[in-house]
Amino acid sequence: TTIPFRLNQNQALLTFEDEEVAQRLIKMGKHTVNLDNKIADVSVKPFTLEMGIKFELHVTISGKKISVSEVPELSIPEEWVRDKLELNFYKSEQGGGGEVENVSYDKQSRTAVITFLRPGAANAFVSCTKYPFFVNGRCYRLSVSPNTDVHLEKFQLYCGISKKTILLKGIQETEDDEESVQDMIEIHFQKPSNGGGEIENIKYVSKGVTWVCFE
Repeated sequence: TTIPFRLNQNQALLTFEDEEVAQRLIKMGKHTVNLDNKIADVSVKPFTLEMGIKFELHVTISGKKISVSEVPELSIPEEWVRDKLELNFYKSEQGGGGEVENVSYDKQSRTAVITFLRPGAANAFVSCTKYPFFVNGRCYRLSVSPNTDVHLEKFQLYCGISKKTILLKGIQETEDDEESVQDMIEIHFQKPSNGGGEIENIKYVSKGVTWVCFE
């Protein structure tokens, strides 16, 4: 998941390729950056991101079940609708289907779950999104999709700390455009003589507020 970080006016975020560079700059604390004809005294700060979430999403696709939606509203008892659905998928013309073990039908949501007797019978419907449904001499189109079981595992909350990223505060406003100032900051912090190193990413904000997302 992505964790947003609020970057305020006259602040910058710099992510370095090497964690050691970021930690060294934080220890140094203050830096004098040459912004064209101006000298800016900026402070380097570590920062903590908002609460983040980690989890694994496990999806199991059934080989015996299919989910059906858009079942037409018919003026016949629910039991008959179930029977007609069973008959329809038992007589599948698509080469799949076969003997039906169970039909679960919900009239309110107009959905159903068809369970076949033979494992793998549902696989024939994977590429079939619309399926003909014959009732009382009329042909309707049902929406067919794989039946899936979804569950979460290893759900964790954590406080995100980016050890490779530093926060610059106190960048003075200049008449230069945002991109030029960002370039000057990048040049300063890329130089090993200033305690810097290779920069992976940089974002500077001269006006307003922006949200930066960390993965």
